[in-house]
Amino acid sequence: MFEEEEPRPKGEIVMGEDLYDFSLEDLRERIAKLQAEIARVEQALGEKRSGLDAAAAIFGKS
Repeated sequence: MFEEEEPRPKGEIVMGEDLYDFSLEDLRERIAKLQAEIARVEQALGEKRSGLDAAAAIFGKS
């Protein structure tokens, strides 16, 4: 009847999760992981933009 939640891997970040029970160190670690993820996404965004700019230079903007 009831589905049990599978335990998630330690350190996995859930957006919107209640942070009340996190220690200061846990919160610092979470911030560091989020900053690393932001940097990774920004790099992917830059690479994607470069590809689009290169295509626009070759084929013109549509």
